[in-house]
Amino acid sequence: MYKYKITLEYDGTSYRGWQTQKNARSVQETLADTAEKLFGAKVDIQGAGRTDAGVHALRQVAHMVTATSMPPRKIQEGLNDRLPSNINILRVEEVPVSFHARHYAVSRSYLYIISKHRTAFGKRYVWWVRDLLDMEKMRSACSLFEGFHDFASFADKRMDKDASTKVKLDVADIREAGDLIILRFVGSHFLWKMVRRIVGILVEVGRGNLPYNDVKNMLTRFSDLPAKHTAPPSGLFLERVLYEGDTEKPAKSVGLLFPGELSR
Repeated sequence: MYKYKITLEYDGTSYRGWQTQKNARSVQETLADTAEKLFGAKVDIQGAGRTDAGVHALRQVAHMVTATSMPPRKIQEGLNDRLPSNINILRVEEVPVSFHARHYAVSRSYLYIISKHRTAFGKRYVWWVRDLLDMEKMRSACSLFEGFHDFASFADKRMDKDASTKVKLDVADIREAGDLIILRFVGSHFLWKMVRRIVGILVEVGRGNLPYNDVKNMLTRFSDLPAKHTAPPSGLFLERVLYEGDTEKPAKSVGLLFPGELSR
């Protein structure tokens, strides 16, 4: 048995998320089917985390188990030659059979991108918010999410009832880049739809519809308001998955989508 660590990027617009599911096209299934054609036999592929329908990845990580050995470079080229253009393998490494893409990950980072103006080319990668947003209010509210909190108000009700809703966020940051507003969140793990609901609430703060103290209260007692303001998936990117020994560096890939904005 051989195991490989795969780092990949994908445009999630055409997929119902990462995870294989019935009667829906997923990134995991597309990758597994492509690998089966390359190796001539079924392979097992597991990701470091799930992304929802329409959500993108700049550096998703997966592991692949095969019955036969193949040079990593040949695997990368063989997969990319067969994969659709909206999935791209960035790197393949042979790893010990004990490695697990999800269990070995120590942190993950997500980006959410809001556009201040209507865009023809970036529509599938941003959330265009028509209203003028108060950045100072948004920054102040965003800082509330750093640290260890109960994010029950920001989790989807379809989560496993026994799963903990307590999460530690190491980074909750918001900045402007030209006509873009970029939010970045780093933590050990994230709850289903958590980032999109945080972003939706911060936009309501920026619109002047929600005061700082109301957001603060959402972290101490349950509120169903975040669910009503879930941000669309188009602006969300899984930025990186970090493992022991990795250094935290923001992904550069997003700059390829908005070169004029992020260089300002």
